[in-house]
Amino acid sequence: MKYGIIALAAGFLIDLIAGDPGWLYHPVCLIGKLIAVLEKQIRKVFPKTENGELAGGVLEVVLVCLLCGGIPLVILGILYRYVPWLALILETFWCYQLLATRSLKTESTKVYDRLKNGTIEEARYAVSMIVGRDTQSLTEEGVTKAAVETIAENTSDGIIAPMFYMAIGGAPLMFLYKGINTMDSMLGYKNEKYLYFGRCAAKLDDAVNFLPSRISGWLMAAASFLIGLDGKNAVKIFRRDRFNHASPNSAQTEAVMAGALDVQLAGNAWYFGKLYEKPTIGDPVRCVEIEDIRRANRLLYATSVLGVLVFLALRFLLAYAMHM
Repeated sequence: MKYGIIALAAGFLIDLIAGDPGWLYHPVCLIGKLIAVLEKQIRKVFPKTENGELAGGVLEVVLVCLLCGGIPLVILGILYRYVPWLALILETFWCYQLLATRSLKTESTKVYDRLKNGTIEEARYAVSMIVGRDTQSLTEEGVTKAAVETIAENTSDGIIAPMFYMAIGGAPLMFLYKGINTMDSMLGYKNEKYLYFGRCAAKLDDAVNFLPSRISGWLMAAASFLIGLDGKNAVKIFRRDRFNHASPNSAQTEAVMAGALDVQLAGNAWYFGKLYEKPTIGDPVRCVEIEDIRRANRLLYATSVLGVLVFLALRFLLAYAMHM
């Protein structure tokens, strides 16, 4: 997809300016419906044993990957051959839809606004829209930490990782990544229902996020210097605490965020009524405060801009190498 560098730059700018339009059906919702429908049908066929659920989960992953990556690949392949200008518009539009910079800032700002101008119940509800943990008992500090942590984690999952795959493989690879990432968010639980069925999806998500999460961490650390946060501490905590999570990837950007803000994040949390004991990330140089949500969003934007510049350069170098 030879115009990918234009599509990436334009898609990123449109996302910053417009964000997700509420009236337009989001492709990730479509991917989610696909995953749910396939799961329902696959579970009818495979036996409800450990091996049966493992095999069913593998089939789910294969089918979702083929459809999420294959359909845009075929569509863009045909359009770039016969109507390249339309292909460029479509690839730009898809890139815009699959990046989440503006929407992440918008949703986390709703939490900030409810903490400043609303009630704690309203703030808990607002943060429940962007996190997976139980929020009904969170304090003001807990709500703030949850918002800051999801900004940090989604800087990688929702922005830098999709950019990375867009840069090296265009919108088809970007769609493939979002399919894998959505599968993990829907199936990758270590509970009775998904311990075996969701294992393949979770392991594949760990694999595809391994490099992007680390790139995200270093980009965020660099951005923290650029916007006047504690860059030195960001690098220190990143190196020390980036594996303080059950996932090999989730703590990478959380560690940088904690260091850049001079606060302590993570720790124990409730999910679906069960307490999960988790290590902390960062040092409590100072207490978490509501303004940290705005600081986290500044770091989000700086990281995103730095990321798109790096990936545009990467895309340009790939295009140049292919034409040598």
